[in-house]
Amino acid sequence: MLKVHVLDELHHHRSNVAHGVEVPAGARLLFTNGQVGTKPDGSTPEATAEQVEVIFERLKAVLKAADMTLNDIVRFDVYMTDRADIDPFAEVRDRVMGDHKPGATLLVVNGLARPELKIEIEAVAAKVD
Repeated sequence: MLKVHVLDELHHHRSNVAHGVEVPAGARLLFTNGQVGTKPDGSTPEATAEQVEVIFERLKAVLKAADMTLNDIVRFDVYMTDRADIDPFAEVRDRVMGDHKPGATLLVVNGLARPELKIEIEAVAAKVD
């Protein structure tokens, strides 16, 4: 079981993230590649929130292949092309993740691999069998 650290002596993030997440000894680790908002049919929604929804569906599929769930995520690395997309991203992430608070880093970058992509998310997950 992951141990989440949200410290009162540190400034709390405005959204659903921890200051640290402890992985227990003997846990299997899963590192995903960067997931983007492209659907299985090759289409990419224009709206950021829709891209984030697709990303979380893709993350769930990768986690399921490793017999894991969103609750096994230790941290996210988030790359987005527009600072204005932080709120739509956070709203979807907070709804999808519920009470689980993985650590996270969010970077605003000049661009991603394709111009229609607004956000890309990598995840690290850990699970003790």
